[in-house]
Amino acid sequence: MKFSDLEHAALRLNDLYEQLESKRWGRVWTTQELALGFMGDVGDLAKLIQADAGVRTIEDHQAKLGHELSDCLWSIMVLARKCGVDLEAEFLRNTREISEHVSRELAK
Repeated sequence: MKFSDLEHAALRLNDLYEQLESKRWGRVWTTQELALGFMGDVGDLAKLIQADAGVRTIEDHQAKLGHELSDCLWSIMVLARKCGVDLEAEFLRNTREISEHVSRELAK
């Protein structure tokens, strides 16, 4: 599966959420509200990572970990689109630059 396929699925789901938000509250979530929701997901993810490390008890944490990672990825993809960021291009550029930096450090 390509990145664009994942992004398309994320944006399709966001369209459904926006329809539901409009029906329930008469408006869609702002980028700030999406970011706050993402922060909640990151908090849940942190707790599941603790459970995976054995320092917190959460039933069926392994299955929940995959779900929460997926939620976080969804949020990042939607926020990137709403903020006008080409996430795929930025990810490739950023990882290339960091890889070059780390490689130079290793060569010292």
